[in-house]
Amino acid sequence: MTQPLQGVRVLDLTNVLAGPFCCYQLALLGAEVIKVERPGSGDLARVLGADPDRNNKGMGISFLAQNAGKKSVTLDMKAERGKELLKCLVRSADVLVENFRPGVMDRLGLGYDVLRQEKPNLIYCAISGFGQDGPRKDDPAYDQIVQGISGVMSITGAADTAPYRVGYPLADTVGGLAAAFSIAAALNARTRGTFLDISMTEAVISSMGWVVSNYLIGGVTPAALGNENMTSAPSGTFQTADHPINIAANRDEQWEILAHHLSREDLLKNPDYATREDRKRNRLTLREELERSLRTRPATDWVRELNALSVPAGPVLSLPSALDDPQIAARGLIGPITMGQEDLKLAGSPIVADGVRPMPQTPPPQLGEDNEAIWSDLGLTTEQIEALKKEGVL
Repeated sequence: MTQPLQGVRVLDLTNVLAGPFCCYQLALLGAEVIKVERPGSGDLARVLGADPDRNNKGMGISFLAQNAGKKSVTLDMKAERGKELLKCLVRSADVLVENFRPGVMDRLGLGYDVLRQEKPNLIYCAISGFGQDGPRKDDPAYDQIVQGISGVMSITGAADTAPYRVGYPLADTVGGLAAAFSIAAALNARTRGTFLDISMTEAVISSMGWVVSNYLIGGVTPAALGNENMTSAPSGTFQTADHPINIAANRDEQWEILAHHLSREDLLKNPDYATREDRKRNRLTLREELERSLRTRPATDWVRELNALSVPAGPVLSLPSALDDPQIAARGLIGPITMGQEDLKLAGSPIVADGVRPMPQTPPPQLGEDNEAIWSDLGLTTEQIEALKKEGVL
């Protein structure tokens, strides 16, 4: 079960994040993923990241994050010979993933209608900011643009700080997951062969299920509530003697246990907090009251005691602390992969199957690292490969 996509060949024509993240998930589950990159430069992510030296070597940290376990070939798809070679690759593949602007592959003469003539059961997945049609389809789309257009920024932050961008590339990541999910489903179809149109914006809006439905069905326009939970109170972030913690007393019985444990029975008698709706209306004053008690002791004590009472609570951690957390360490989400003379630490699959977490088996590839192996398997001789390199096709 840890390699359910073994034997599936995926052509990864994507750049930067949404597409590469999608294909990384497929590689972790056993697919053979071949990155098809532009000669000389490759995936833009190769020069992105916090380490300038790695960027200069074409192995930027942004590239390393989601390209382990893949192979890399170079190909100029604008050249006629390059088009022929892509078609040859397609005949050997099960899936093709691209995240160009809509229409780019058609203008190259390599769109779905052309490529399915080469491979009738090809699963072709096009990831874009807004989808393959509609009035925004030709607009450029980076993660922050999608976060703004999808409505996410309008409900992120507090009333006095929104709109706020989510602190990581949410739209790229959610879009990539949606693409990987759709490809896995298409691979399971009795008759394979389809065009998958994945809009990052639609993937993000789809993930906002409760917020969207509260507006569409309940007529409630969502607001930026900071760290407060829109559905319940007290449920949010609270300050203790040292560090903030999250408490989610979403049920009436949890609220009552919390108040008793804090020796704040007076709050249970206060009509402002009598019902869930009362507590939601008066959430800010309720938080102030609870923090008077919570500030008397450190976060660790409160988290331990409240969880023991079945009142959900947890620390608010920095990323370094989260990665060092015993829970993450015990389950092995982060693992080493050897690349040259160093060991990289990379995140594996979020899936654990039969007690085993799929992890990358090979390091991220150098640009064109697999040219000889892949192109020779498709019938090119060493002399032809070298000649195509000199011509700039490979």
